[in-house]
Amino acid sequence: MSHAIAAPGKLLLTPQDHTLILIDFQSQMAFATKSIDAVTLRNNAALISHAAAGFGVPTILTTVAEKSFSGPMFSEITEAFPGQALLDRTSMNTWEDAAVIARVNAIGKPRIVLAGLWTGVCIVGPALSALDQGFEVYVIADACGDVSDEAHERAMQRMIQAGARPMTAVQYLLELQRDWARTGTYELTTGIARRFGGAYGLGITYAKTMFGAQEGH
Repeated sequence: MSHAIAAPGKLLLTPQDHTLILIDFQSQMAFATKSIDAVTLRNNAALISHAAAGFGVPTILTTVAEKSFSGPMFSEITEAFPGQALLDRTSMNTWEDAAVIARVNAIGKPRIVLAGLWTGVCIVGPALSALDQGFEVYVIADACGDVSDEAHERAMQRMIQAGARPMTAVQYLLELQRDWARTGTYELTTGIARRFGGAYGLGITYAKTMFGAQEGH
């Protein structure tokens, strides 16, 4: 007989148990992305970046051919990590880059969370490679994009079939917070949601402005 206890499941993420890798959020990659519009993509990338920075999640920022072809990483991401160096690669598969892997090993977390462009190349590559090496892998699906809906969906299915776990940007933020009684990060979480959380953020702004509402009270 099962017995319930008031405790989180082991599959839920915490700020301490994973590394976030943000891959190739660059102009050249975004130009051809059609599975998600650029405004939503940039907004979701900003949301997860500020969430990770605020909760102290170790984060790797990596680009491909930044100076010679693909252009700079989205400023919405880099502003969340001021002064952090970007690891530039030649490999399409981030997991084949020695500098990135050295950073992954230095951080030493058992879970990898991925987001970036394009889903079918630059996310599939590290996802399948990390899974093969025994890591747990999560993919923030609405902070990824590809050249078509078909390309994005097939890539997501391929990763899920291999054992990756899909999630969304707002889900990532709220999973890090997970309890409104955690007052130390309450303002951080609601502030990120108000700035980048779309209609959800508007709802928070309305409730706080009109009624002085606050979750957890």
